[in-house]
Amino acid sequence: MRPYAVYPQRQSPFTLSRDEAVGAITMSYQWVDCERAFIAARYDRISGLIGFIDCLLFVPRHFRRQAVQRLALQPGDRALEIGCGTGRNFPYLRAAVGPGGRIYGVDLSAGMLARASALCVRRHWSNVELVRDDAADYAAPEPLDGVLFGLSYNTMPHHLTVLRHAMKQLRPGGRIVIMDGKVPPGGGGKLALPFALWLMKHTMLGNPLIKPWKDLAAVADGFEMKEFLFGSWYICWGTKPAAAPLGELPCPAERLIAAE
Repeated sequence: MRPYAVYPQRQSPFTLSRDEAVGAITMSYQWVDCERAFIAARYDRISGLIGFIDCLLFVPRHFRRQAVQRLALQPGDRALEIGCGTGRNFPYLRAAVGPGGRIYGVDLSAGMLARASALCVRRHWSNVELVRDDAADYAAPEPLDGVLFGLSYNTMPHHLTVLRHAMKQLRPGGRIVIMDGKVPPGGGGKLALPFALWLMKHTMLGNPLIKPWKDLAAVADGFEMKEFLFGSWYICWGTKPAAAPLGELPCPAERLIAAE
């Protein structure tokens, strides 16, 4: 298990500076990554509020269904959801792979997984396997046909490591899908950024300063992206290159993200 760097929790998510030469005020934003135990504890506390948070953040209707559709899964396929949470994407994954397929869900939060497990029991899904683990350490027991980052990519300080690890577990031609929120483009996005930083700090701990679609485009073939709600939400997807051996996948340069 990888420990994350620990930063004081009182640190502001943004800093204000003044350009004395011209008398102008400039705003710079930083995001300080939280350590793993803090992230898990936060999600344990909000595990019963995920439906409410979806409404609060205006998650688009059918957003989860469309993300799973982009995996292009077939009956009998094997799929992994990274950051599966309470299992809100499982109905669509289960419908895609059928009773003969297999779904693996990994999450750091015991509270989230407890609710996901209860859902599987209620639905009598015997082909869903849940694991509490760091996604960078978890390895599915068989090659995968699809990997879904379900509103989780921005919450992982080591997201590039997790993406590369997920690509290694995919069969050639298998798909990766990232579904998440982002700051919309243009002036509206600039105005919304301070509120987005505050909201994420107090709820999902998702870093709004990174651009996951660029990370995926760097390692996947056939990259595509679809935006929703004026660019506030997106689904992006791509396939594992058929000709690339597992050990030779291009690796995007890790970059230090200042964030909280």
